[in-house]
Amino acid sequence: MSLPVPTGCARSTRDLLGIIDDLEKRGIDLIVLSMGSQKLDTRTSTGKLMITVIGAMAAFERELLLERQKEGIALAKAQGKYKGRKPAVMAKTEDVIKLKKEGLSIVTIAEIVGIPRSSVYRCPNKNY
Repeated sequence: MSLPVPTGCARSTRDLLGIIDDLEKRGIDLIVLSMGSQKLDTRTSTGKLMITVIGAMAAFERELLLERQKEGIALAKAQGKYKGRKPAVMAKTEDVIKLKKEGLSIVTIAEIVGIPRSSVYRCPNKNY
């Protein structure tokens, strides 16, 4: 089996090594061809070491990205720029209740208000 990118097939180093172990148990050799002029062959001890290091580096980069994202969100919240997504149904609850009182069908209400039918069903039935 050959892969273009070794880190694209797993979400963590543990997953990557587990996949390689599973492939080996089934008699499948893994050779990574996108390593410049070299091939990464997991049948060799050097290949096993390199795939582990590459997997660890990819996991490290992913964790750094998530940390920077959290920091950015915290900064944006502190500056009042990040408030998250407004709940679509709660913003339109009064419209749904009004249309329900008028006796319109769920499908019609969903089309008029612009929300899914399931959201109309979940909408609180205040004074209905």
